[in-house]
Amino acid sequence: MTQSNELLIKKEKLNQYFYQLLEKGDICIAFSGGVDSSVLLKTATDQADKLNRKVYAITFQTVLHTQADLINAKNIASKTSAIHNVIEINELDNEQLLNNPIDRCYICKNHLFGQMMEYAKRFGVEIFVEGTNRDDLDVYRPGIKAVKELGVHSPLAELEIRKAEVRELARLENLEVASRPSTPCMATRLPYNTRITEEILERIKSGEEVVRAYGYQNVRVRLHGDIARIEIDFSDFTDFLIHKEEIAKKLKELGFRYITLDMEGFRSGSMDIFE
Repeated sequence: MTQSNELLIKKEKLNQYFYQLLEKGDICIAFSGGVDSSVLLKTATDQADKLNRKVYAITFQTVLHTQADLINAKNIASKTSAIHNVIEINELDNEQLLNNPIDRCYICKNHLFGQMMEYAKRFGVEIFVEGTNRDDLDVYRPGIKAVKELGVHSPLAELEIRKAEVRELARLENLEVASRPSTPCMATRLPYNTRITEEILERIKSGEEVVRAYGYQNVRVRLHGDIARIEIDFSDFTDFLIHKEEIAKKLKELGFRYITLDMEGFRSGSMDIFE
């Protein structure tokens, strides 16, 4: 079986998954505007239109995500029949999260999805969906425990659809987010058991904007005390070194004291190292 045939089979399975869910009633999707949740929203609304069902899409506007994420989510949702709602939450109001605990994702997901469920149940919605994919099951994702405890469906993981396949499905649907880099929560830029403040988060966001302005797709500025550890793709190293002095100057103007380039390059979850 060719790769393209396998992808089409998974696409049809995803269609059937949502059709069967929607036969039971309206659904609500946790919608970040990233490629995973965008594929879910497009598939869900296509199937809902056949059944005259409603799909509610909930996006969280939070201090741990950038404004660009919200703008992107609004754009994607506007091109579907979903009923899109934005819920504003400041995670730093939760004392449990202020020191970036190892189970941060579990605590945060419980709170966010609790808010989503409370909102959707006002409209009689009892079916909830989120975008964990199969690759997420192979890495440290404590939030998945909360998803399971709350009874939220994870179609991509359940159907064993991996990230690369999600991007291919997005291309089949002509979704502009198909190649969009992942934008995880800003707390992932800090070591666990480190105090999180809005000032630190804003400095990191600004630092990543500085580096990204040079055309690098995958960028992380991770903060270790006075040290800013920059992660970019290996293919960008040569160009980065050409601009290293001006990048360092701009980052120091933001308040970073020491600037380093991580020789291991960009990788997701580099703070999730437990010894």
